[in-house]
Amino acid sequence: MIYQTFTLDNGLRVVHNCEPTRAMVAINLLYNVGSRDESRGLTGIAHLFEHLMFGGSANVPDYSKAIEAAGGNDNAWTSNDFTNFYTQVPAHNVETAFWAESDRMLALSFDPHVLRVQRRVVIEEFKQQCLNQPYGDLMHGLRRAAYAADHPYSWPVIGIDPDHIARVTEDDVRRWFYSHYAPNNAVLAVCGNISAERTLELAEKWFAPIPAREIAPRLLPDPGFPTSDVRVEMSGNVPSTMIVKAIPMAPHGTPDYYVADTITDLLANGQSSRYVRRLIHGPEPIFAGAEASIIGSEHEGLMLLMAQMADESPQAIEKAEQMLLDEARRLALPGEVSEYELQRSFNRFEFTFESSMTNYLDRAQQLATSVMHGSDINSRVDLQRRTTLDDVCRVADRMFNHTANVTLLYRPEK
Repeated sequence: MIYQTFTLDNGLRVVHNCEPTRAMVAINLLYNVGSRDESRGLTGIAHLFEHLMFGGSANVPDYSKAIEAAGGNDNAWTSNDFTNFYTQVPAHNVETAFWAESDRMLALSFDPHVLRVQRRVVIEEFKQQCLNQPYGDLMHGLRRAAYAADHPYSWPVIGIDPDHIARVTEDDVRRWFYSHYAPNNAVLAVCGNISAERTLELAEKWFAPIPAREIAPRLLPDPGFPTSDVRVEMSGNVPSTMIVKAIPMAPHGTPDYYVADTITDLLANGQSSRYVRRLIHGPEPIFAGAEASIIGSEHEGLMLLMAQMADESPQAIEKAEQMLLDEARRLALPGEVSEYELQRSFNRFEFTFESSMTNYLDRAQQLATSVMHGSDINSRVDLQRRTTLDDVCRVADRMFNHTANVTLLYRPEK
């Protein structure tokens, strides 16, 4: 992929990719702030701020209304590590997106009414997602058990408790904005039917006048993973028992991160994966489902091995828990994984990645993330393909045989 990067005097990094066959342009602004920048006493503010950024700014009373009037649409997401805003507009109205996006970086309105409304919206979202949905509070229990209490990964992005959101003040909002929402803490990605020259011209016109700001230092404690196995149980209005095993894994961008990603693919991606063939369709009819995934984080993340039970007997649950781990441990045996199986995993990853790159909005988000990481998006597939059979054995042995894990059993209420 051909792309260009620029850095404005105020520190804003701009990345551009031209797709002249498109009628649209995607503007993606990624801020280097997420729930990892919160304190345990005030969680969920990063996610709340995602909502507040649509509540108007100095010259744009209603962001989404301005974008819709230009024939576009917009949305956003928040993670533990980043907050991302994206907009799509027709190419001939692209300056509207630059103007509106830059204005809320320049001067959010801080309207008390907007804060009151969005607090209620986020609290209702918390209730719907975490309190009124099966397994909705699972990540609260899992993260609490897997990370030290003072580490911001020990709570989910939505926060620990809706009372935290209810306590957010106007002063909190101002402090969060001016210490995180700044050109020198963001990456602007522009993809679609727009030239590099026009992109730089509009970035200079609308973003360059915004001053750089002092970014709050990020003081992350040691993750404090458990040194011995931990077992916790939860219960709720759920249809069946869910087993989750969480194992610490390497941070994003490190070689072993890509190995861990490959391991979960070998275990659970597709009908030919090991969990599907040997657990779900295996000789023991106790699994309703089984999967493996990673929570890829900028700091130490988690690999999750999960199973949904078809048999609720204590003996079946005990057996399923052991089978989840035993199947993963097989990957540590020399010769267990064939070169064909590994290459199939790489091919699947490459197909998925390259397919996503055909969408100019997905491409903008991937470019923004790559620039934030200081990496080259064109090397992403190669980084995955560098994993060897020896790497799979080594990392699987370390993670499944020599690393403490957290087991969470989420049972139906009796």
